[in-house]
Amino acid sequence: MTAIILIPARLAATRLPNKPLAQIGGVPMIVRALRQAELANAGPVAVAAGDPEIAAAVRAAGGEAVLTDPALPSGSDRIMAALDLLDPDGRYEHVINLQGDMPFVEPAAVRACADLLAGDAACDISTVAAPEHSVADRSNPDVVKAVLAMNLDGRTGRALYFTRSTLYGDGPVWRHVGLYGYRRGALAQFTAASPSPLEQREKLEQLRALEMGMTIHAAVIDDAPISVDTPADLAAARAEAERCAK
Repeated sequence: MTAIILIPARLAATRLPNKPLAQIGGVPMIVRALRQAELANAGPVAVAAGDPEIAAAVRAAGGEAVLTDPALPSGSDRIMAALDLLDPDGRYEHVINLQGDMPFVEPAAVRACADLLAGDAACDISTVAAPEHSVADRSNPDVVKAVLAMNLDGRTGRALYFTRSTLYGDGPVWRHVGLYGYRRGALAQFTAASPSPLEQREKLEQLRALEMGMTIHAAVIDDAPISVDTPADLAAARAEAERCAK
């Protein structure tokens, strides 16, 4: 395989401290994300841990983890550091960045990122998007919208922009899901660059890549997975675990 899946995680989240270790149905959240990544069968999986407690939890569950500097500024920087440690010889051409706060992400979404990279040499970065949950999503700044030039298949497209702003007019509005695939060289260039003006304005890291001239392709998935950022999100994730266990 040419892809490796890396899951960045650290304990110092501002809105929900220690969230990678939060129990969801008796399983740490980071371990649930690890299991979903393994089910994707898109390549080996490892956690890029910013803290030894995270690495210990992953290893206790039989997973692989590598310790990275807790002061790294972003998940992208963390997976770049982990990649250098795990694969110094450059065996893996593609790197999938799965957020550790997506405990129920569908394995198909992870595979979609890998497939976009494998299927088109013009794709520097891959990602996924989902249909809006409601019309209210269009004006919600917490919902990041992906503006896509869709292909004829209606399931893939090229990203023109990402925004927190309101989108008007007819046509679908795609919720961006923070799951990425990178060509190794693109990841190295991206993490070596400084934050860009649009990135700083919208507080969206992916805009740096677009300003650098990189091409981002997106696959449409049926629904956005639960992303745990707040105590309310954690409660929803625990309710989902209970529902799935019945």
